Amino acid sequence: MKAFINIDYTYDFVADAGRLTCGLPGQAIEKKIVELTEEFIANGDYVVFAVDVHDEGDEYHPETKLFPPHNIRGTSGRDLFGSLMGVYELNKERENVVYIDKTRYSAFAGTDLEIKLRERGITEVHLVGVCTDICVLHTAIDAYNKGFKIVVYKDAVASFNQQGHEWALGHFEQTLGAMVK
Repeated sequence: MKAFINIDYTYDFVADAGRLTCGLPGQAIEKKIVELTEEFIANGDYVVFAVDVHDEGDEYHPETKLFPPHNIRGTSGRDLFGSLMGVYELNKERENVVYIDKTRYSAFAGTDLEIKLRERGITEVHLVGVCTDICVLHTAIDAYNKGFKIVVYKDAVASFNQQGHEWALGHFEQTLGAMVK
């Protein structure tokens, strides 16, 4: 069994006016992310939208010192970017589609994602989204440490740091044993 995890593909991370945008690299993967998301939903696979959330002015969150405020609860910055929002809206009532808030880089940290995957007998996770070298990477590392097989779609991940993006793609394969398609 497999799950498709769409990580942080939101307005703040992708749009030109996003608060922490990867800009054109993120926008360039929209079509592939949408295509894969629709394919996994149609196949009945478990599809997870793992979306970063922060509270305005949270001085205790570790990212506060590292990045400008982004994906603030209740703002449009958390909206899924582009046509992915429509795909989610059309399918959000399906049993195999779930939206989870995450407050750390990894979609596993502080969420019930692992429980949901184990309940369904899922052994393989397919990852897309942004940023390749931050949230996608940390989700992949946690998946590896939890014993999941990992697939990363190189045409459906992006970052604002091209060097970090390239490094992470190599790390997925060479260190985590992931299949990079």
